[in-house]
Amino acid sequence: MATTRLLGDAEVEKIPAVKAVFDDIRATRKSDFVNNFWRGLANDPAALKRVWEQLKAVMVVDSAIDPLTKEMIYIAVSTANGCSYCIHSHTAAARAKGMTDAQHGELVSIIGLAGQTNHLVTAMQIPLDPQFEVK
Repeated sequence: MATTRLLGDAEVEKIPAVKAVFDDIRATRKSDFVNNFWRGLANDPAALKRVWEQLKAVMVVDSAIDPLTKEMIYIAVSTANGCSYCIHSHTAAARAKGMTDAQHGELVSIIGLAGQTNHLVTAMQIPLDPQFEVK
C-alpha cells in the first residue's frame, strides 16, 4: 500500500505544473501510460518536475551508454538498493528495449556475484591494490 496518494488523471488536469510534466512523460515515452511512481511524486509538483528532468537528462538523451545498458545498470542498482518497484519497472523497460531472457539471466548472475564479492571484500577489509588507483 502506498504511503502517499497517487494522483489520477482528473486531479492532474487541475494542476498545470503536474499536467505539463505528465504530458511530457507521455510524449517522451510515446505512450499514454504514466506509472505510479510519477503519480505519487505528483503530490510535490516541484519535485516531480526536478526528478523527471534528471531522469530525462540521464536515461533519455543520446550518450556513450546505449539505452538497454542504462536500463540494466538501473536494475542492478535498484537490486542493490532493494527497490522492488524500480526492479520491476526497469526490467519492463529493458525488455521493451530488447533485453532477452538470456541477458536477464546473466544480469542476475552478475548482480548476485557482485553482491557476494562486495560483502566478502568489506568483511575482510581488503586494501586497494595500487594498480587500481586513478593517477
